[in-house]
Amino acid sequence: MATSRSEGFADVNLDVPPDATDEEAAAIAAAISAHLRAQEAAAAEGEEPDWEGGRWRFAGKISQLQNRDVRVPRGAPTDPWAAAGRTTRF
Repeated sequence: MATSRSEGFADVNLDVPPDATDEEAAAIAAAISAHLRAQEAAAAEGEEPDWEGGRWRFAGKISQLQNRDVRVPRGAPTDPWAAAGRTTRF
């Protein structure tokens, strides 16, 4: 199921798995919408995301979810989606 919706964002195309229930599709859309709003708010304030405290929180999440301790490098992406894709490299 592909859904297209514009909520003040540039046209966003969202590909939802065809076997997703309505509740799952709504959860995916809500998560992505919240992520886009947070990025938009940070851009409006002209801020770069603060990674100093965030990288420790991110390391804690990896520890909890993957049962391993990692050192998140200072040069790791500050975007949570991009950083999550690199957890095996930390």
